[in-house]
Amino acid sequence: MSGKPVRTQVEGADGVSEDENSAVGEQPGQRRRNAAKRPSGASPGKGAAPAAQAAGAAASSRSASPRAAGAGKGTAKPESRLAMVRRARRINRELADVYPYAHPELDFRNPFELLVATVLSAQTTDLRVNQTTPALFARYPTPEDMAAAVPEELEAIIRPTGFFRAKARSLMGLSASLRDNFGGEVPGRLKDLVTLPGVGRKTANVVLGNAFGVPGITVDTHFGRLVRRWKWTEQEDPEKVEADIAAIFPKSEWTMLSHRVVFHGRRICHARKPACGACPIAPLCPAYGEGETDPEKAKKLLKYEMGGYPGQRLSPPPDYPGRPAPPLGAG
Repeated sequence: MSGKPVRTQVEGADGVSEDENSAVGEQPGQRRRNAAKRPSGASPGKGAAPAAQAAGAAASSRSASPRAAGAGKGTAKPESRLAMVRRARRINRELADVYPYAHPELDFRNPFELLVATVLSAQTTDLRVNQTTPALFARYPTPEDMAAAVPEELEAIIRPTGFFRAKARSLMGLSASLRDNFGGEVPGRLKDLVTLPGVGRKTANVVLGNAFGVPGITVDTHFGRLVRRWKWTEQEDPEKVEADIAAIFPKSEWTMLSHRVVFHGRRICHARKPACGACPIAPLCPAYGEGETDPEKAKKLLKYEMGGYPGQRLSPPPDYPGRPAPPLGAG
């Protein structure tokens, strides 16, 4: 990523040309200034109550608007493709202001650790993976070590993540492939990563985006749920969802967009009971009202740093405004 990026122009819904590499309708400098003005949370160790309060206040003041409340449903003119793209990019801009610290929520120190952690994260929480991997990587720090593991010993370590026998087979298989086919190094190309046992496009995009800086869209359950809720796509198949979202945003936004959407899904826009009344993007959401709209009740639904609770990482980034997660067995 050297030199100045080439910027293309895209015509907005109002016919105004806009910079595709910035949020629609806002220049990058303005975006940074706006982000600096928005409270991003409390200082480390104190959760993020101010951020939650700010989000709740913003949602409360906006929720009376006809668009947020869904007034006129059934009579409203269908949203055009161009209007949807503008709304989607504005949501991304708002989420960038709310979660300037968005990051992958798996602890890792190198591409191999991220690859292993992502495989382990299937059907469990990132928190449980992060509580399990310190002992795992202490015992098997390299692909060569993990490929030579005694299956029962590896299974015992990763048992807390669930489906430990299948995951152990995948970890030993991908480690053997890295040893035999890639010189013990994790490859930096999608077509190579998906040849590894237990590695699909989602896992490959996580590794590429966060270990190699290669843009990718990670379609997990949170991401798919929210982009359908926001009417960015109607697709259910992850690859089709990925293609639809890739057509809306410039490639430079793909990795961070994935983090922001997942952060929002885990903290505010929950599957069963979204905290609509504490949501900073309520006026932009076609699904507003599916969850709790009362601001005070909605604030009680906020999770992780937004609710003043520990996050999922034992070793979060320095700019994370919440508390680290406790180690396994620490309560």
